[in-house]
Amino acid sequence: MKAQFFKFSVLAAWMAIFAVAAVSQELVKESQASFPPGTIRVEYSRLSKLRTLPNYDSLRQRYVGPRLLALEESFAQLGVRESDVNEVLLGWRPGSSTMELDGIVTGRFSAKSIADRAAAVGTAATEIGGLPAYCLGASGATTCLVVLRDSMGLFGTQEGLNSMLDAREGRTPSLSTNARFTKLMDEAPVQSPIWGVAVGDAVGDWFRAWLPAQGGLQMDWSKVFQSVESLIYSVDAADDVRLDVKMDCMNDQSAESTRQVFEGLRMFQSMAWQNTNPGKPNPFQGVEISRDGRRVSLKMASNYSDLQSFNPTGG
Repeated sequence: MKAQFFKFSVLAAWMAIFAVAAVSQELVKESQASFPPGTIRVEYSRLSKLRTLPNYDSLRQRYVGPRLLALEESFAQLGVRESDVNEVLLGWRPGSSTMELDGIVTGRFSAKSIADRAAAVGTAATEIGGLPAYCLGASGATTCLVVLRDSMGLFGTQEGLNSMLDAREGRTPSLSTNARFTKLMDEAPVQSPIWGVAVGDAVGDWFRAWLPAQGGLQMDWSKVFQSVESLIYSVDAADDVRLDVKMDCMNDQSAESTRQVFEGLRMFQSMAWQNTNPGKPNPFQGVEISRDGRRVSLKMASNYSDLQSFNPTGG
């Protein structure tokens, strides 16, 4: 009986992992068909999983950046609350003055429910790519939502949605034509509730947003990461939070230089932390830094209470 229960438990666990991976892979395929080939970063979040974690609400307020909070507010006006969203996959691409942000969302909503809510709040539909879109937000920061089918939609600026819908219809190239980027996405740990991929300037942008303040140390992040070609990262959360980062550099020499930079940052950050947060546990104290050829890896595990002391700028 125990052996049968063990086999059943293992089978159930594998089925759960497979189901999670399948859901995430669906959004990967959707993103590769929708995002433009110039996309330089994507990030996936499975909010339905993250909401089951302890301290989720306080951690969300601390870690979610202002652009994503504004996005949540826009969705809420259309009747899609944060608790209705199951998954989000974000895509960043260079814009004229800042990084443009588009994305794909799944959850508990439908074309009819959103149309009804928009009508109730006096928001008229705008046609984008032949589909009704609902645009909300202040001038210059407007976010539009298009429902592809019940429980799945695209969001972004009007220009961004036009580009995404053109790519989906084959009128313009999509991210699937960028072999380098799609290969990285295929390597991403899609079973994790948070994972992401970045190339080029987006690598430095990610670290700039998520590394803790360095006690006034001025860093030229674009220069620090100029030899880093790509980044794959994931966040797993259960009893504690585990961050896993993998960076591929141009060659072994540049990888060793990058590793040494992180060793120096860890030492400096530890001293700065003790000066500004005396007596408080440093969530970055246990960062493991390693190198294998041209790949540099960072691993960190921290409990939830220690993370409350860390306040990044967000992404």
